[in-house]
Amino acid sequence: MAQHVIVVAGGLSHERQISLESGHRVARELSQAGFEVTLSDIQPSLLDLIDKLDRPVIFPMLHGGAGEDGAVHEVFELIGVPYVGTTAVACRASYDKALAIPVVARAGLTVPKRVILPHDMFRDLGAPTLMRLIEDRLGLPLFVKPSASGSALGASRVDRIEDLPTALVNAYSYGRVAVVEEFIEGTEIAVPVFDLGDGPIAFPPVEIRPASGVYDFEARYTAGATTYVCPAALDYDSVAACQAAAVEAHKSLRLRDLSRADIIVRDGQPVFIESSVAPGMTETSLVPLSLATADESLADALATLVRRAAVR
Repeated sequence: MAQHVIVVAGGLSHERQISLESGHRVARELSQAGFEVTLSDIQPSLLDLIDKLDRPVIFPMLHGGAGEDGAVHEVFELIGVPYVGTTAVACRASYDKALAIPVVARAGLTVPKRVILPHDMFRDLGAPTLMRLIEDRLGLPLFVKPSASGSALGASRVDRIEDLPTALVNAYSYGRVAVVEEFIEGTEIAVPVFDLGDGPIAFPPVEIRPASGVYDFEARYTAGATTYVCPAALDYDSVAACQAAAVEAHKSLRLRDLSRADIIVRDGQPVFIESSVAPGMTETSLVPLSLATADESLADALATLVRRAAVR
C-alpha cells in the first residue's frame, strides 16, 4: 500500500491563498510520485483524518502565522505523527527575525545593522526622539518589516526619516514588534536548501528583479511585476558564497528537510536577510524554479522528504 500523505494548506494567515496554491502543487507532485494524497485545511476533521489513517505523513504547506511559527508543528508532535519540515522549537526561533538574525550572525554570516522596536516603546517613548536615534544609528535608506511575518507583508522601504513612523505603523499592523534595518543595496537572491539524505545542500540561486525596486507583496504576486533569473547572474565565487551562507543559516537555525534563504549580494558578498521554513511551491515560486535549473525533479525531491519523514 502506498504511503498516505496529508498536505496541510490554507489556514487563516494573510497568506492563505498562496498557501492553498502551494498545497495543490505539492499534492499534485506527490500524487505523480505514487503517494496517496489528501489535501486538508486546518480544521477539526484533520485530527480525525490523521487518526483514521495508518501512520500518515504530514506535509505542511502553511505560510505565515501558525504555519511557520511552530504552532501547528507542536500539535503534530503532540499527536506523534511524522511530518516534513523543521521542528516546532526551531520554527519558532527562525520565524521571529529578532531572534533569528543574532543566531546567524554568531555563526559568522553578515547581516544588516538593525534596531528591534516593540510597539509599546514606539508609543510610549515618542516618535521624534526615536526617529532621530534610529537615523543616527542606521542612516538612510531604511527597510522596515514586522519581526514575525512572511511574503513581505507590512514591509516597506523608507527614504526619508519623516516617513519612518508611517512605515512602523504599517509593520505593527502585522505584529507587535518591528525590525528597522539598513537598506542593503545589491542583488537580491533566494537560495533553496534541501536535505535529501546526505546533509543540507544549496540549489542554484534565483535572482529577483522587481520592477519597482522593492520585492514587496505586490512584486511577489502580481504577474509581470518581477523578473526571475536562474541561475542568478553572479560570478562563480559569489554564487558559492551565497550557497555556503544558505547552508550555514539552515544549520545554525537548526532547520530540517528544506528551507529558503533570502540574501542580498553586496559587492560580491552575501548579506543574510532571513530564512523560510515553508517556502512557496506555486507555479511561479522560486524553489521549483531553482530545482528545475538543477535538473532536479520537484516530485522526486518532495517524495524523498516524505520517505525520510516516515521513518523518523
